[in-house]
Amino acid sequence: NAGKKAGEFYTPHEVSLMMSQIVANHLKNRDTIQIYDPTSGSGSLLINIGQSVSKYLKDKDKVKYYAQELKENTYSLTRMNLIMRGIKPENIVARCGDTLADDWPYFDDKNKENTYQALYVDAVVSNPPYSQKWEPHDDPRFDNYGIAPKSKADYAFLLHDLYHLNTDGIMTIVLPHGVLFRGGEEGQIRKNLIENDNIDTIIGLPSNIFFGTGIPTIVMVLKKKRDTNNVLIIDASKGFIKEGKNNKLRECDIKKIVDTVIKRETIEKFSRVVSKDEIRNNEYNLNIPRYVDSSEKVETFDIYAIMFGGIPNYEINTLTKYWETFPTLKKSLFAEISENYSSLKVENIKDIINSNKDVIDFDNNFKLQFNDFRKYLNSLLVAGCETININTAEETIVTNIFERLLNIPLIDKYQAYQIFADCWSVISTDLEIIQTEGISSLNKVDPIMAKKVKNNVEQEEKVGSKGHIIPFELIQNEILTSDKNLLTNKTNRLSEIVSLYSEKLESLSDEDKEEISDDLNDENDGFINSNVIKHAKELKKIKNGELSTAEKAIIEVSNLIEEEKALKKEIKLLETELTTKTINTILSLEKDEAFELISIKWINPLISRINELPKSIIDALAKNVVTLSEKYKTTLVDIDNEIGKTEKEFISMIDELNGSDDDLKGLAELKKSLGGK
Repeated sequence: NAGKKAGEFYTPHEVSLMMSQIVANHLKNRDTIQIYDPTSGSGSLLINIGQSVSKYLKDKDKVKYYAQELKENTYSLTRMNLIMRGIKPENIVARCGDTLADDWPYFDDKNKENTYQALYVDAVVSNPPYSQKWEPHDDPRFDNYGIAPKSKADYAFLLHDLYHLNTDGIMTIVLPHGVLFRGGEEGQIRKNLIENDNIDTIIGLPSNIFFGTGIPTIVMVLKKKRDTNNVLIIDASKGFIKEGKNNKLRECDIKKIVDTVIKRETIEKFSRVVSKDEIRNNEYNLNIPRYVDSSEKVETFDIYAIMFGGIPNYEINTLTKYWETFPTLKKSLFAEISENYSSLKVENIKDIINSNKDVIDFDNNFKLQFNDFRKYLNSLLVAGCETININTAEETIVTNIFERLLNIPLIDKYQAYQIFADCWSVISTDLEIIQTEGISSLNKVDPIMAKKVKNNVEQEEKVGSKGHIIPFELIQNEILTSDKNLLTNKTNRLSEIVSLYSEKLESLSDEDKEEISDDLNDENDGFINSNVIKHAKELKKIKNGELSTAEKAIIEVSNLIEEEKALKKEIKLLETELTTKTINTILSLEKDEAFELISIKWINPLISRINELPKSIIDALAKNVVTLSEKYKTTLVDIDNEIGKTEKEFISMIDELNGSDDDLKGLAELKKSLGGK
């Protein structure tokens, strides 16, 4: 419920993670680190940065955490959250106070004057309340920059953070978009920050990324001292996944942003390194669209192609990245009509693409690069599951994947990263269990508990079992295959019987249904089982005479009901037996067997999805070619001819009509308007 009033918003984990990774990279070569959040809330930003930084430290206890929070309840949350994460109490310095009104010098409450000491740290992170009203006042924190307006404290928080940085420190802060372009006092502060080379990076985030607000936000990265006199501007507003009402940064989005910040790359429609001179020319306005155009390209239509057909060559050339990778493919698909236009010369587009030599070479090259990937992962993760450093393993594998993709064009390395990240969440959790509980955890089975109410008292009951690490389904698919198949066949037959009831009922006429109305429900859309069984017994006693269609149906349905009853009992018994066998199998697995199973669980999904990447490229190309061909397939001349043909047919139909003199005059005038005589 926190963070929904007064412009305060809980920092989504993904945004916090992105900020943490940027900070951690800057601090990765240090022996000890001090980090500070002046608007700490629940402390999530501090915790994430601590975890990210600890990947580069030999001793995670070398991180000291400083936190300040105005609200007493939330301040308690910060302290509790940090302690719960195993951070030593001597490494936690938290204070309840107003960050803007009461700056945080270090002092002893009993002897403030003689113990005063300003706080300077390696990193400051914050998500302050947006555009909050405050009481401006002169303060060393704002010297040389200016004082934020009374109505908006955004820059007051920013300057507070910057003031408390060491010379070689870094800060990240979440702010509303308005800080990039608003004038007045804020414009002057922004100018001073730029001229002092404090602003390192601006990252535009997707809308609706914060819970409870659609306010567009940015993350600003600042440093006290920099060697460069430019600003990296990133428009990351298009990279997200929709989750309910909110947008969410994916792992690949975070990775791309962080990599771009570290490398200070200019990427089309995503990022640009902007010189200070260009910012000056824009009067210190940092509004992101001024520098990075991430808008979708507007679709255009070629007037000549609309009239006469053909595909404009300049539109075919928008797929240049494919033609450069597959040099012979364009001529296999298109024939030149003139200097500026071509036509599609094949119908089976996908077959032609897949059989092209360059495409086959592309696929083979990909397979070659990942030929030993399974062996690499097995050696690193499975064989080393008890000792591998989980924190560094992720980066090691990602680097390996990126190196394999280095000489493979078209494939987006961040798409591959997302595949890995999806799988890594499962792998890393299992690794943590193995390293915490030991290798015996592979042989453990856990109860599945559910809450049930008995005698008006809610209590938990065991409703099943599951593998602690190795899933039941994996055991059944790999070891107990025949048992699983038998159960599957029985279950499939049960589903067939349910369908057969409907089929039998639909095959009966209304007269048939009337004949057996006592065996049907009130809506006549289902059988009454007890009545059907009783009726069938009576019919089976009749030795002489032909049975009607309806009576035959009753006997057939009765047989199905009996089979269904028997199947349900059999399935229940088989399920119990299979569960028992599965549990016993997990409990008795040898180490080599268990390792083979976790290899299937961890590595098979990753390999399978990675191997789909070349196909996704080919499918995208085929879709683009089809779209181009369909776009100009029907010309305006074709449409005009079709209209003329339809008019002639309509006129001939008019000629067959009779009526009064007035009717005929009206029809004659209609024929004229249609071009008839």
